[in-house]
Amino acid sequence: MNLTAEEQAIVKTVHDFVEKQVKPVVQELEHANTYPEELIESMKDIGVFGLAIPEPYGFGAVSMPCFVQVTEELARGWMSLAGAMGGHSVVAKLIVLFGTDEQKQRYLPRMVTGELRATMALTEPGGGSDLQAMRTVAVQDGDEYVINGSKTWISNARRSGLICLLCKTDPSADPAHRGVSILLVEKVPGFAISKDLPKLGYKGVESCELNFTDCRVPFTALLGTEEGRGFAQMMKGLEVGRLQVAARATGVARAAFEDALRYAQDRESFGKPIWQHQSVGNLLADMGTKLYAARSLLFDAAEKFDAGGRCDMEAGMAKLFASETAMQIALDAVRVHGGYGYSTEYDVERYFRDAPLMIVGEGTNEIQKGVIAKQLVSRGGMDS
Repeated sequence: MNLTAEEQAIVKTVHDFVEKQVKPVVQELEHANTYPEELIESMKDIGVFGLAIPEPYGFGAVSMPCFVQVTEELARGWMSLAGAMGGHSVVAKLIVLFGTDEQKQRYLPRMVTGELRATMALTEPGGGSDLQAMRTVAVQDGDEYVINGSKTWISNARRSGLICLLCKTDPSADPAHRGVSILLVEKVPGFAISKDLPKLGYKGVESCELNFTDCRVPFTALLGTEEGRGFAQMMKGLEVGRLQVAARATGVARAAFEDALRYAQDRESFGKPIWQHQSVGNLLADMGTKLYAARSLLFDAAEKFDAGGRCDMEAGMAKLFASETAMQIALDAVRVHGGYGYSTEYDVERYFRDAPLMIVGEGTNEIQKGVIAKQLVSRGGMDS
């Protein structure tokens, strides 16, 4: 995968940030479930929040292969940091692709610096991955929309000043997806964050329930200029989201593998390093092979995204395989560490708690399989 010299420098800068600033503090912050304010400020300084935003609004968008490598590096240090920029980057890409000139000028320059943070609001309490079954509705009233409904599992909601809200502007549309639009909602009266959701992992960054009660936003909040385009717009955004989640998964898998490989060389039993015992050596061989395969799928899908056209199947495959691989590698890292793998003094227990999020987030893996199967049929098999 070829990156420009500038992109290679960006990835190295993030790698060094992880080694020097993240790893020394992550265990304390994660166990205390503390929002990583100083680390987020450093990410702003590095330019992480502007990677999806092109000139003239930012410093120039990086390629998708560079974007996923930056995400992987962040997740290698702490998956929550990659989550802090994930939804923000998807919203930026949606505004770049579909926003009006006014929307681009209003939001993108502040999103580049991280002064304005953004997040997506898709999932509803009763809908899960079935986005077309959503009940959040926005009704026109003069030159405004009036929004009513609820969303859940919305990451970074308290610290985001812009919500990319998927909702129904025509509840009677048939088929249902033709009545779906995206509204760019700022924190205005009628919008409330009801609570933070407790989580197994993904600590430090909040996941919230949102409520909209007669929330009024101007008609110009509609992403683009035409109602009913939201579902297709969000599907393109989810290609970015799924690549980002796949990159998070490979980052967690890399961290778990690297820790296990290091421990297996340092730890001795029966007079030799434990990697020389066949059972541990076999685990390491399987872990390394699966990680290589997951990264290869991720990088291939990222290159296809930049080539244009649809890559929902490739992004879905990368997300599916990388997330399942991260879960398995995290478990095997616990096995390699033995009893210490169950201890909160070692990082491998955190990887094991963080990995499941990528299996159920950004569309569950069961949903991914349905997307992949449909694309295999429609394409007549794998592309040559």
